[in-house]
Amino acid sequence: MTTGEGGMVVTNNDELADRLRLLRSHGMTTLTWDRYQGRATDYDVVTLGYNYRLDEIRSAIGLVQLNKLEKNNEQRRNLTRHYHSMLKKTLPQVETPFENYRGKTSAHLLPVLLPQDVDRRQIIEFLKSRGIQTSIHYPPVHRFSIYQSDSPQNNLALPITEEVGQRELTLPLYPAMTNEKVARVVDALGEALEFCK
Repeated sequence: MTTGEGGMVVTNNDELADRLRLLRSHGMTTLTWDRYQGRATDYDVVTLGYNYRLDEIRSAIGLVQLNKLEKNNEQRRNLTRHYHSMLKKTLPQVETPFENYRGKTSAHLLPVLLPQDVDRRQIIEFLKSRGIQTSIHYPPVHRFSIYQSDSPQNNLALPITEEVGQRELTLPLYPAMTNEKVARVVDALGEALEFCK
């Protein structure tokens, strides 16, 4: 679900909710709205915080999107099943993580694992030349620059994470997508794998 930017956090932990309320608005104990409504007359800044308040326009967009959420998620789940079926039949060398997930997924992303001997960058460029946008979700976090230092604990090797991270490719998935578009992506991925051998 999108609101353009911004978002929402839901929790049943009162302590966490109080902490999040502080963080969302510069660490301030009360908001301008509280003071305007007469619920407070002043405020204090008790921690470093951020400007994470969702504005009215994005809130309105969010309310409309919320009404579409279950329908859109069901469409994503259907498309995901179609992807998995097509990939299994036509490109069995492409692995589909989470295919047998037992819970109810929102099907937010469609990650696949390319064969080990394939250059992912070439596959991405080939698909791009066919008008198909792909992405990578998510690179191994421990390799991000912010986590690199002279500390031995930050330079651990995680060979399985790194190997999977090199092979992961996220294929297009969105509620307005059709089964025909899924077939087009899978066909193009097959061509890419052949071309990039």
